[in-house]
Amino acid sequence: MLPDAWPALPGRFGTEPDAATLLLKLGPWGVRGLEYVHRPVMLAEVIEYLLVRPGGTYLDCTVGGGGHAREIARHAGPTGTVIGIDRDPEAVEAARRTLDAFGERVRLVQADYRNLGGVLEEMGVEQVDGVLFDLGVSSHQLDSPERGFGFRQSGPLDMRMDPRQELTARDLVNGLPREELARIICEYGEERWAGRIATAICRRRPLETTEDLVQAILAAVPARSRSGGHPARRTFQALRIAVNRELEGLAGAIRSAVEVTRPGGRVLVITFHSLEDRLVKRVFRELAQDCRCPPRAPVCTCGGRQARVRLVARLSPSAAERRENPRCRSARLRAVERSVLSSREDE
Repeated sequence: MLPDAWPALPGRFGTEPDAATLLLKLGPWGVRGLEYVHRPVMLAEVIEYLLVRPGGTYLDCTVGGGGHAREIARHAGPTGTVIGIDRDPEAVEAARRTLDAFGERVRLVQADYRNLGGVLEEMGVEQVDGVLFDLGVSSHQLDSPERGFGFRQSGPLDMRMDPRQELTARDLVNGLPREELARIICEYGEERWAGRIATAICRRRPLETTEDLVQAILAAVPARSRSGGHPARRTFQALRIAVNRELEGLAGAIRSAVEVTRPGGRVLVITFHSLEDRLVKRVFRELAQDCRCPPRAPVCTCGGRQARVRLVARLSPSAAERRENPRCRSARLRAVERSVLSSREDE
């Protein structure tokens, strides 16, 4: 199942390591010493529930460093195809290096997954056998101070996944009225101290760096309420979601993914916070509302002919993976299968 030529890694790992052994040896954050750090979350579960088969065509809507796409390409074999898209040009370039050994079997595009239909149309691809969304921010983005996603190192208040867009986190924290800033922090960060944090930010304007923002948050959050993670985590999450409009269009993108998936193919979504997970859960339930099949039924047999999908699984990372990679602890994977008996096929 290995590619014909595995990209050589420095040191003692050789040129054709077993994937699981490689991830274990590299530690919780993946490849170090390279420009892009990426450790695919729930990798074995993705391959199992995506039903990757030789010769299939698969779409990775958030290719990141290419970790999931590499395993999908390996299992799809020499006649399979993987299409990877990502908003972040650094991610696309990293994926290009990671997946170079697969040649034309992997096709990469810098694009927003909200335009997945347009990407496939430009490639002349009408349907795929499976789609994967791995939402949220990558370890590389969090650990790159110049990107402004993380609160542990000082950097510019940026947070843009696509550097071509104009709006940055600096624009939000320095330009929004207090009430709107509090709403964003409360709604997208589910932060109980949103009002106090917004007030502290406004009093300290202009804020230029992530450290400036962290200090404003620390001044607002009472010391007695700082258990359960860094006090800045929720606010940084909220601003990142607002800057990149992460929740806008996600429901539409999932519906588009279902429409381009062949009957019997699957759509998988990995989320990292409750806002995303609730949205994905709602969309999947709406699409499956007329299906009453058990999760592991091989095909839809209940007569739910209006259902677009049937629900397949909701999974969390294993205890072993959570120990190896603490950043995956909040991950949830939801999977649906495109109904064989759907209204489109019956028309």
